[in-house]
Amino acid sequence: METSCIFCKIVAGEIPSYKVYEDAHALAFLDIHPVTKGHTLVIPKQHATNIFDIEEGSWSHVAETVRVVARMLESSLSLDGVNLMMNNREVAGQVIDHPHVHLIPRRTGDGLRHWPHEKYEEGEAQRFAARIATGHL
Repeated sequence: METSCIFCKIVAGEIPSYKVYEDAHALAFLDIHPVTKGHTLVIPKQHATNIFDIEEGSWSHVAETVRVVARMLESSLSLDGVNLMMNNREVAGQVIDHPHVHLIPRRTGDGLRHWPHEKYEEGEAQRFAARIATGHL
């Protein structure tokens, strides 16, 4: 547990939350500032900062918990869909330095829009794919 981490404090029961799922390795609770009603966060109980330093086993459990909770949301809220989102590092919108996946319930006509898209220049996609596949920048 990281003593200054708000999510670690939620795991420890020091800060209240609206839990929807919990097991030995993960916790899911309602976001206090929901994008849509039922917006849920899934976190590992073991502290890490983001996707770049989370342990493999902890991440695997979070990923499976996301799938389980998504199905819970779908069946209990009669959803048309769900968005999964994870922000990593400040530039990407991460506010709390503890890995967390957002599950955002979607309903037809809810007004949410997707982010803008870019296009690759001629040959650029191939160069990006090669760089990513080899792990080099």
